[in-house]
Amino acid sequence: MSNTAMLATVSDPDHMSDPNWWRQAAVYQIYPRSFSDSNADSLGDIRGITAKVPYLKALGIDAVWLSPFYPSALADGGYDVDDYRDVDPKLGTLADFDEMAKALHAAGIKLIADIVPNHSSNRHEWFKEALASPKGSAARERYIFRDGKGTNGELPPSDWDSVFGGSAWERITEPDGTPGQWYMHIFAKEQPDLNWSSREVRDDFLKTLRFWSDRGVDGFRVDVAHALTKDLTEPLLSQLELSVANSGTDGFDDGSHPFWDRDEVHEIYAEWRAVFNEYNPPRTAVAEAWVHATRRARYASPAGLGQAFNFDLLQADFDAVEYREIITRNLAEARDTGASSTWVFSNHDVVRHATRYGLPRGTGKHAGSQDGKAWLLAGAPAGELDVELGLRRARAATLLMLALPGSAYLYQGEELGLQEVTEILDAERQDPAFFRDRGVQIGRDGCRVPLPWKVEGTSFGFGDAGSHLPQPDWFSKYAVEAQDGTEGSTLELYRTALKLRRELQTAEELEWVETGNPDVLHFRRPDGWQVVANFGGTAVELPEGAVLVSSSPLEEANLPANSTAWLR
Repeated sequence: MSNTAMLATVSDPDHMSDPNWWRQAAVYQIYPRSFSDSNADSLGDIRGITAKVPYLKALGIDAVWLSPFYPSALADGGYDVDDYRDVDPKLGTLADFDEMAKALHAAGIKLIADIVPNHSSNRHEWFKEALASPKGSAARERYIFRDGKGTNGELPPSDWDSVFGGSAWERITEPDGTPGQWYMHIFAKEQPDLNWSSREVRDDFLKTLRFWSDRGVDGFRVDVAHALTKDLTEPLLSQLELSVANSGTDGFDDGSHPFWDRDEVHEIYAEWRAVFNEYNPPRTAVAEAWVHATRRARYASPAGLGQAFNFDLLQADFDAVEYREIITRNLAEARDTGASSTWVFSNHDVVRHATRYGLPRGTGKHAGSQDGKAWLLAGAPAGELDVELGLRRARAATLLMLALPGSAYLYQGEELGLQEVTEILDAERQDPAFFRDRGVQIGRDGCRVPLPWKVEGTSFGFGDAGSHLPQPDWFSKYAVEAQDGTEGSTLELYRTALKLRRELQTAEELEWVETGNPDVLHFRRPDGWQVVANFGGTAVELPEGAVLVSSSPLEEANLPANSTAWLR
């Protein structure tokens, strides 16, 4: 017995000119400040990325997604942007960027740039002009300024919390030195929200999209894509009212939240799509939108951004039943909308999945679930983490993901099997979430530690100086040098799987094969490609066929526990 989920598109083998290259691409996220340091200042940079293009080509990816590289004070890891049309001098120059784009394209690798439209930094020229201008001025209209409540405006316009803790409003001092209006910031106070009701704001971002597209950027990852439009009509709902009505994601399932996932945001992305289609092949985009599942499709519409991140697998436990439900539902959603699915396990905002999958599932004193955040907050008790099991499951999960129809997003270092770094002192932390929400969040620094390239030496080959976040001693055994050419290493598993994925990739179809075992998933892709994933604790017999790759060594003809294999 089987059932089939089908999507129609098969991409042109030459994905550099193929307008559908993104539909089943393997995309590698680079966090620039932690990838490779070329000038010994402890910070990764653009030239460091260019120097590693041969590594990226050998890995077998189709595209690089570059996290923010713009001028920034790093109040939020570069997501506080001073200038949308320049490169942070600490990371390089526009000429360096052009050279990197050229090198990536020469290697057959597309380039996706992170764009941050919800907010600028408080050092942006526009915001500095707004602070120097009077209430009601055109300069302030680019942001969201409101009068405060209370007798003298001493209270914020609402009691809303920011994502990083504390109020979502910050009071300014007026040009004459008196206490003044308040501006809205969903995130850090250094990240004032832009006013997307302003035609000037909309037009300037269209200019930015063309600026980077003209320099060779092939697509954009849109940060907080669901937050741009707001309705701050009085009376504003209270924080309690927002919390009670929340459906478990950002926004309400009817689109009526005052700042998350409002329907009007899609008018903006229709304008962006018109810009994307000016190019050949058209520029692509993928939305970061933590929204209700029933509302995700609009972000992935061909008339809008075209694709939206699906974080369902990232949030799932290592469980066959849960995986199958998520995969089936998302493929059906993609089929209905004409988009392609996206799959991801790790990124710069979450605990690495090699660590998450080594934590207890719903039984650990601190874990609660496998997101790992409560475990980190509790001091990362070593007794709750099974490092070997976590890596074994992560390898199995990734091998399954790479066989799914749709695009796969990988985060730098996961191809090395890196664990979350927990050995970071409070004084060494950088994430604003840690400082603004103490006792609630430990922050995201542990997944942003610079990569180990060498087994020894200064910063394990990251650069000729130290690293901007501390690297633990155990990084040595995970280094690229330790795994390169080593049979069975996680790096070689990724290289093999990505090479096979490109060779085997065909129509966006998946056919489930019933196994009679709730811990085992089995599906077929066209042309005889089969995938079996064993989520259980004992080995299972594999179906007939030649084994192409497996996440763990086979036990004779059997697939071990917590393992995945591809056959044909």
